[in-house]
Amino acid sequence: MKYKYVLFDLDGTVSESAQGIRQSLEYAIKKLGCRMPDLDDYTLYIGPPLIDTFLNLCGLPPEKAEYGASLYRSYYNEKGKFLNRAYPGVREATDALKKHDLLLAICTSKYEEFAKEILRILDLEDCFDEVCGSNLDGSRKDKKDLIPYAIERLGGSYPEDKSKTVMVGDTWYDAKGARLCGTDFIGARYGYGTEDAMKAQGAEIFADNLQELTRLILGT
Repeated sequence: MKYKYVLFDLDGTVSESAQGIRQSLEYAIKKLGCRMPDLDDYTLYIGPPLIDTFLNLCGLPPEKAEYGASLYRSYYNEKGKFLNRAYPGVREATDALKKHDLLLAICTSKYEEFAKEILRILDLEDCFDEVCGSNLDGSRKDKKDLIPYAIERLGGSYPEDKSKTVMVGDTWYDAKGARLCGTDFIGARYGYGTEDAMKAQGAEIFADNLQELTRLILGT
C-alpha cells in the first residue's frame, strides 16, 4: 500500500455541517451587534479556522473576534452540533480502508472536543483511530500544524512519514496544508469548497463521493 495514514477533514468531508455552522455564526454576529455578512457562500466560513472567520469575514479586531468565537462555540455546543449529518458511505469507506490496515484520523481546525462530540452524535467515533483538532485557545488551528500532529497521534513520525500520508479535504485550506506539509492530497468534490480553489493550492486528484475516494486511496 502506498499509504499508511489517512487524514480526513471533518466539515464538508465526513459531516454535512453547513446548517449548524451557519446558525451558530448568525447567532454570534447578532449578539455582537455587527452587520450580517452574506453567508450564502459557505466557502467563506466552512474550512477556515473559526477565529479567522471573525477576523476576516466580519472584519473584527482580535479581542472582539475572540469574543465572537466564544459566542459561536457556546451556541454550537448547545444546538449547532446536533444539525450535523454524515455523508453517505462514511462507515463503508472507513471499514474498507481499515481492512487494509490503514490508520485513520479526523484532522480538523474545529475545537478537538467538539469534533469528538460530533462523531459521537453521528455514531462514527469507532470509524477513526484518532480525532485531531484545535485547542480552545485557538492554537493548532492550521492544517500545516494539524497534519504533523495527526501523523504522530497515529503512531508515525513527521516528517519521516509524510510520503505515507494522504490528507482528504474539501477546501483550499486542506489542500494548502497538505502542500506545506509535503503530503498527498485528495479533494472531496462533494463538499463545500471549490475544485478551482483546491487546484490553486496544488490539488490534482479529486473524488466525487466516498466510494470513489476509497478506490483512489487503495489504488484499485
